[in-house]
Amino acid sequence: MALTREERESFLAEPHVAALAVEGEAGRGPLTVPIWYQYEPGGLVWIMTGLDSRKNRLIRAAGRFSLMIERVEPTVRYVSVEGPVTGTSPATVEQLREMAARYLPAAKVDTYVDFAWKNHGEQVVVRMRPQRWVSSDLGTV
Repeated sequence: MALTREERESFLAEPHVAALAVEGEAGRGPLTVPIWYQYEPGGLVWIMTGLDSRKNRLIRAAGRFSLMIERVEPTVRYVSVEGPVTGTSPATVEQLREMAARYLPAAKVDTYVDFAWKNHGEQVVVRMRPQRWVSSDLGTV
């Protein structure tokens, strides 16, 4: 059964790990990798990635990307969202902290942020406007 707009936006706003997909180079399939993301209902989706990463290069070239989020309990549910990139900007330590706090226990956030900020290289935030949605809740199949 398809989800309502409110159900799919609420599900996307939960802290699931997404599968990001973006068109690959000629002769290769799409790049599909797990990623943390941030979303508030009605807003833009944003991800954080390395400035010089393959992911960022492919997103810049394609101008769009997709995220697919799923769970298997208590019901089988998924949301896939695709849309155009609306902007890219240098990441801030505050954005890194916001993202880390979404996924990590509070006691681990500061340690992770300190390590990541010092060791992951220059990061960018890429924003996407959800344009196409596919969603379903298959119940407890």
